Parts: sequence; C-alpha cells; structure tokens
Amino acid sequence: MIENKTILAIIPARGGSKGVPRKNIRIVAGKPLIAWTIEEARKSQYIDRLVVSTDDQEIADIAVQWGGEVPFLRPPELAQDHTPGIAPVLHMLTALSPTYDLVVLLQPTSPLRTVEDIDGAIASLIQRNAKACVSVVEPDKSPYWMYSLDRSGHLVPLLDGNFACRQDIPIVYALNGAIYVAESNWLGNEQTFMTLETTAYIMPKSRSLDIDTETDLTISTFILNGGLK
Repeated sequence: MIENKTILAIIPARGGSKGVPRKNIRIVAGKPLIAWTIEEARKSQYIDRLVVSTDDQEIADIAVQWGGEVPFLRPPELAQDHTPGIAPVLHMLTALSPTYDLVVLLQPTSPLRTVEDIDGAIASLIQRNAKACVSVVEPDKSPYWMYSLDRSGHLVPLLDGNFACRQDIPIVYALNGAIYVAESNWLGNEQTFMTLETTAYIMPKSRSLDIDTETDLTISTFILNGGLK
C-alpha cells in the first residue's frame, strides 16, 4: 500500500510460448524464469497481493513453490496466441475480491528487473498523480537513423531530421516490457496501459533485457550468474 492505495500485482505466464517453448519455467541461473519476478515482487514495500495468471498447471505449481499465488487457472480462451496482453489483467481484476486501487503488471520475461524498479515505478505514478506509468529504456539504435525501403529499394527515413552526429539526435525511449502500473478503474475503462495520459519510468539498459529468444536466455543466465561483475 502507498498513500492508502491498495495494490495488486499480476504476473502473466501462459503455457503456450511459441518462440521459446515453456519459456516461463525454463531454468535461468538456477531458478525457473518466473521465479526471478516472483521473488523481486515479494520484496516490494507497496504491493499488497501478488498473483500469477496462467492456464498451465505445471506453471501454477512452480509459481506457488516460489511464493506466488495462483487463485485459479486462466480460461483457455484467454491464453491463445492472439489473446491481447491486457486480457488476463482485466480478467484478474474482475475475478478477484476485494478490489484494488492500483494494478501492476510484471512480465516474467524481465528477470533483471529489481524491486527498486518495481517500487520506483509505483512511486512515480503516485508522485505525478498519473493514471498509468510504464517502464521504458533508451534503445541502442535511434529511429532517427532508421529507414524503410520503397518499391525501388531506396532508403526512406522513418523520421524527419538531419543530424550530423549522435549528440544532436533527440533522446527517444522504447517500452522494455518490464513494468506496467495503472489505476484499476481507469484501466478497466481504457482497456490499455498506453494512452496520452501514460507516464514513463526510465530503466537502464542493464536491467531491460526482455526474454524472447534462446540467445536472450543465455545472456540473462550469464548476467544473473555474475558474469558482468
């Protein structure tokens, strides 16, 4: 709780990952991937309840072993490849009792995210009196130096701007997928974390790895084993 606002944290973890099969429970630096998020979320000084939304009994069992709560299995229709990411969040908000003032979405694919990041994003939302706050990172490559191709193979700039050196390029940010925070009622009405009212919580690149490939798993294992000390 923060400023008398109750907070529900949700970790979504469906069983049907395609890019990396069984991704959410693959072992990373000695623990199932989902365990890294559960453990950090449990350290939060603000989160009142932490639940895992999954359609998979094995994932549910492992989540419970590592301190997560699985109040029920997610309906299969909310665990398909085409299911919007917001769907399990809205489902959990409506299915649980009591209601919570704020909701925090924590993807299990961000194992480098720390409790300081989680509580920092929550505090940022409160301090700014914002409706929503999401974590972002400065990308390695600026879109001001990116191009599409026309039908003749010519380079077409994605964004307007002619910058001679990197220092002149405006700073931009990309979602890193680690943390999403919002007022529950607002989220229920908007059906998305991303609107013009959404604010940003900036995270460093060193904690912004989003597991999407086997290579990402290898890199995260290396880092979590102390490989960059």
